Amino acid sequence: MQTQKTPRPQALRIVVVAPDLVVEDPEDDHALSQAERSRALRIGLLESGFNLIATLPADVFLADRIHQLQPDLIIVDAESEARDALEHVVFATRDARRPIVLFTDDSDTSHVRDAVAVGVSAYIVDGLSSTRIRPILDVAMARFDYEERLRLERDDARSALQERTVIDRAKALLMERQGLSEKEAFTKLRKVAMDKGLKLAEVAHRMLDMAELLA
Repeated sequence: MQTQKTPRPQALRIVVVAPDLVVEDPEDDHALSQAERSRALRIGLLESGFNLIATLPADVFLADRIHQLQPDLIIVDAESEARDALEHVVFATRDARRPIVLFTDDSDTSHVRDAVAVGVSAYIVDGLSSTRIRPILDVAMARFDYEERLRLERDDARSALQERTVIDRAKALLMERQGLSEKEAFTKLRKVAMDKGLKLAEVAHRMLDMAELLA
């Protein structure tokens, strides 16, 4: 009897948003150091078993490229221009949220709060050692998943409250115009919803819209 092998989990698909590694001036020690740091990040990702599917510049085409590639996570590798790079990434992920991790050498962390507010899951200064990459990304993914669950629960609660408000308004309208009790008004709305195969809130919305047209 053959033992079935457990399928290996698919490697996390990552896009790195970073400047070009090409340094035009070989005497520019700062640019050379930045390029080496960025190269070390990419090597560390591959050595840690992640699937680095693309390295992209933070430009006006970023949103289209991310939409095409559909990565699981986005890493912003930036220095003092981190805020500009983040603006491009946040714009590119506004319709399909993804965890964002910012690696930077910039010791000025005054805008960390703003970065987290716009969706950055982890803000790492001088965190490029290969041993740190996997735990950093694991924590970022876990935090993103947790925040997404909270956001969905909040949206569901808000939607439920809005639906109850609409249903209450529709009941009040029926009670006023047809002299029904609250229970009778609710029963009538529910019967129409069942007969039409619609949600109760949708029937209430339609009734209120029609009432406004006939007012």
